[in-house]
Amino acid sequence: MLYIIIFIALLIFVIYVFFNKYSKRVEQFPEHWHTVLLKEVAFYKRLNTNEQKRFQNRMMQFLSEVYIDSVDVEITELDKILIASSAVIPVFSFKEWHYPTVSGILLYPDNFNEDFEFSDKSKSKRIAGVVGTGRLEGKMILSKKALYHGFKNSNDKRNTAIHEFVHLIDKMDDKIDGIPEILMQNAYTIPWLKLVHDEMEAINNNKSDIRAYGGTKQAEFFAVASEYFFETPKLMKRKHPELYKMMADCFRIKI
Repeated sequence: MLYIIIFIALLIFVIYVFFNKYSKRVEQFPEHWHTVLLKEVAFYKRLNTNEQKRFQNRMMQFLSEVYIDSVDVEITELDKILIASSAVIPVFSFKEWHYPTVSGILLYPDNFNEDFEFSDKSKSKRIAGVVGTGRLEGKMILSKKALYHGFKNSNDKRNTAIHEFVHLIDKMDDKIDGIPEILMQNAYTIPWLKLVHDEMEAINNNKSDIRAYGGTKQAEFFAVASEYFFETPKLMKRKHPELYKMMADCFRIKI
């Protein structure tokens, strides 16, 4: 009898958590955000009117499911727009999507170090974004400076926020390993791994235009390649046609 009571209590808790996370009131999309998106987010600008409406709805759904906080910097509307856009872009072609592995985004004014220090006196401020683990499980930390840079410069194949959301997608099978099982059919895994290893070897031999960080480990390659794919898809299609096709198949989109 005790086991039944415990089971019922746990079931009620799970239902409560799910309801609390996914059933919050979704606010109406502010109409003036449309103009901002057209100006700041190239991906959105390429969409037709119906798709833009769907993008707007997906943004507001995401913003209803996570909280955005900050340290030593004020959160603006543009911060929310760019963060939500970064979350929606990689999964836009999926009919419905939630990020169960993140509950909050913490915005820092600048890059930070491994101790999460970002002041002018802090050393080695090389980190622009990170998906938290341990005591920071369920959190993402982003540099506001890097967030803005990712959307201002569309030719450098870099977008920190998209990079970190891709890590969250990768993490949905409980590990960030560069094999996003939720996006891939099993048949893709072996050719994907071969392609990844070939591309990483090219990076580490200075024979690739994919940035060097993608050659450090498999998980980072997937995130870096995703940045490249969403930032400069035509260039990737021309220079890395096989990789482009694999990424397009994963994200179910041709751009």
